[in-house]
Amino acid sequence: MDRYELICRNILECPGITQRELAKSMDLSLGTVNGLIRECLEKGFIRERDGEKGRELALTDRGRELLAPYKVDGALIIAAGFGSRFVPLTFETPKGLLEVFGERMIERQIRQLYEAGVEDITIAVGYLKEKFEYLIDKYNVKLLYNPEYSCKNTLATVYRARHLLQGRNMYILSSDNWLRENMYHAYECGAWYSAAFKEGDTREWCLTFNKKGRITDVNVGGKDQWVMYGPVYLSREFSARFLPVLEAYYETPGTEQFYWEQPYVDMLKGEAKRRLEAEGGDLLARAETFSGQKASGWDQIEMYANRQPRDQVYEFENLEELRLFDPRYQNHSDNAAMDLVSRVFEVPESEITDICCLKAGMTNKSFLFRVNGSRCICRIPGPGTGLLINRRQEKAVYDTVASLGITEEVLYMNPDTGYKIARYYEGTRTADAENWKDMENCMGIIRKLHQSGLKVGHSFDIRERIGFYERLCLEHGGIPFEDYGQVRGWMNELMDRLDRMNRPKCLCHIDANVDNFLMFPDGSAKLLDWEYAGMCDPVMDISMAAIYSYYDEEQTKRLLELYLQRRPEKEEYYAVFANAALGGFLWCLWAVYKASLGEEFGEYTIIMYRYAKGYYKKLQALR
Repeated sequence: MDRYELICRNILECPGITQRELAKSMDLSLGTVNGLIRECLEKGFIRERDGEKGRELALTDRGRELLAPYKVDGALIIAAGFGSRFVPLTFETPKGLLEVFGERMIERQIRQLYEAGVEDITIAVGYLKEKFEYLIDKYNVKLLYNPEYSCKNTLATVYRARHLLQGRNMYILSSDNWLRENMYHAYECGAWYSAAFKEGDTREWCLTFNKKGRITDVNVGGKDQWVMYGPVYLSREFSARFLPVLEAYYETPGTEQFYWEQPYVDMLKGEAKRRLEAEGGDLLARAETFSGQKASGWDQIEMYANRQPRDQVYEFENLEELRLFDPRYQNHSDNAAMDLVSRVFEVPESEITDICCLKAGMTNKSFLFRVNGSRCICRIPGPGTGLLINRRQEKAVYDTVASLGITEEVLYMNPDTGYKIARYYEGTRTADAENWKDMENCMGIIRKLHQSGLKVGHSFDIRERIGFYERLCLEHGGIPFEDYGQVRGWMNELMDRLDRMNRPKCLCHIDANVDNFLMFPDGSAKLLDWEYAGMCDPVMDISMAAIYSYYDEEQTKRLLELYLQRRPEKEEYYAVFANAALGGFLWCLWAVYKASLGEEFGEYTIIMYRYAKGYYKKLQALR
């Protein structure tokens, strides 16, 4: 980092600054600073003049010319991620929009940038992107959408924003950082990464740097170390060497979950050269060409540790840390789920602890928490589920099957909102579709349900549901399959045939996914999540369990035999395959509709569509 420019910047920002103040600001000895001042005077970058307190230093026109290339052009704020460690708050609000002492974290950083004269600000958004729209009017910022936010890490975000960094001096900030003092400047004199000192053991990225502060190595984990922590500044010179390597990493398989800093760390270690060489093709040659440097010299890329004092930069890891910092979050988080748990258990929010995100399901979001010494799960309905699921019918099912003892223990359920709180069972696991002992247990629960004689006042009508989701898809962008009309006709044939068979009906779960079967160490099991349950052909549960498990024809036959505890009849084979085809078709339409709302489920849509077509064709041989 150029020290002449730092002397000039400090004098520009603080006219009348003393040598001692300069030494403190630059983290240098007084003797070193005095020597630098003499050299700057000799070169004509600064001059002495009379001031209110005697002789003081002032910047010259030549000094201003020296600073000109170091003018900060703008800032990129990364705000695309979900923030899973802050659930349930982030189910409603992106992490960067959470308030700390009454001010949203991202707004505090935007304000600090403006105070430093940095006004060209772009926010990279993804999760709940619409929540950031108001910032365009309030601060004249720009939004950049990253469509890969849900499946890739920050490397992909910076890749999609790389045009903002090329040839420019830019800050890269995280929307959820909180800075006590403003550490931004109109001029920056070299690339840097904010660093904080962590006492004791840490799993952060630990820095090694030389006497001048240039970073020479980065390692994950250490003890009593300076670590990467907070904002980053990339000079145009740094980006010219770094971005071609980042672009090559983006094109390299296996880097989808990389942080954007990983290519830089690998450049220091020589790993970037080895990785791109191993990938083959022209990735390495392109990176070398566009970076203007052979890979053997990438370890000389210059970035400095910008060491910050204790309690200057905060990266809150979870709600517990935020509670300690801002007491408001102890009992007034302004979050609907936290307020609900507080009311249900009659405790202040501060007694809701050990909060963590569970894997979001296809329909709902949920989080785990501890209260009154017990661990529980709170389910929050996903977007649009009020249209898709009748919560009053769901509650009626839970009430009806309670006597069987095969469901989770429900502590609270609201038939209007769909919020549910249930007991969490330690030491359990979900069923394994490849473990036939597990599947035998699962089919035992299904059989117990079907043979119970219990009834509810509503049905699961596959014809009605297919028509319903088809209309939703057509109203929200259409159905993308080229042969949809033909396949829809095939499904009509199957439904007509099943109607003529006049199959029996009983109370069915419908969503008999292996992930909904909870297996206990003693061999017992429970069946969770009864949102779609209703009166239906009993083999529908077998068909759904099969396609959810991605079973082939032989595995589906075996599952049916486990359920029946005998060899199936021809009509039962037909019914289970027909319902598997219809189930695949239904969930395919469901996934197409959800995709129109911005929720993607990867190859699930195609797999379900293939079940519809594949089983229809197989059934032609059974007629």
